[in-house]
Amino acid sequence: MQLVPGSQLGVYVLQSMLGSGAFGVVWLASRADGMRVAIKVLHPEAAVSRESVERFRREAWALSRMQSPHIARMYEFLTGPPFGMALVMEYVEGELLSEVFKHGRFSVEDAVGLGIGILSGVAEMHQFGIIHRDLKPENVILRPDSHGWHAVIFDFNLSRIKNDLSSSSLTAMHSAIGTVPYMAPEQLVDARRVVESSDVYSVGAILYRAVSGAPPFGTKESLRDKLQHEARPLDTGRSDKVAKDFERIVGLALRRKPADRYAKAKGMLDELLRLVPGAAGK
Repeated sequence: MQLVPGSQLGVYVLQSMLGSGAFGVVWLASRADGMRVAIKVLHPEAAVSRESVERFRREAWALSRMQSPHIARMYEFLTGPPFGMALVMEYVEGELLSEVFKHGRFSVEDAVGLGIGILSGVAEMHQFGIIHRDLKPENVILRPDSHGWHAVIFDFNLSRIKNDLSSSSLTAMHSAIGTVPYMAPEQLVDARRVVESSDVYSVGAILYRAVSGAPPFGTKESLRDKLQHEARPLDTGRSDKVAKDFERIVGLALRRKPADRYAKAKGMLDELLRLVPGAAGK
């Protein structure tokens, strides 16, 4: 079945395409009562691949357990003819963080709020033993709210369930998966080696980019540098305590060896929350 605006999937009518990737296409859709949702449909080409199907099912499993306002929620998992497999998810209105970055840099205070939002979602994932493995600006939306905005994570297609041998086998043919500027060094060697602190590294890289204007190893980073050397210390250009503490927190998240970072997102989140009392709702 070729999907076009007006096609019906269950009780949902497709309105417009929101984006397309290697595994699927995402549509804006609506129900008869006016509720708008995002529907991710697995590409027919991907549906013939056992690995792609298992990744899609794992994304549904991961999303179904999340309740954080900082993670796009899943409403339904649809399967069957004529469309194959589809995830019905919360439609998050807002701007991609990658697009926001094109407008300029974040202040330290805004970056702290950004980190608190992303880490709040990642901390819940880690509670369920889920490692995202592809945290990057393209997978974060800034949703407007009464405080200005808050970060929402989406796209769990590359996520891994810790200690799940079946999810480990899905990466057996790949030395690395993810997005290089935001990937932890160990993930560059073997995606099966990622742990919770690998996600922490990715958040550190996002915050580094938010304030400095470039990823930790620059726009033309050397993989060898990333594997063999520590990231350049973040320089906010400020000398006040909040800025210096922020530099230290980001630096710790970006340590080359996993054991030298925060073990899980919760540790980094707690430190950022201490910088701005009351920022937990950001």
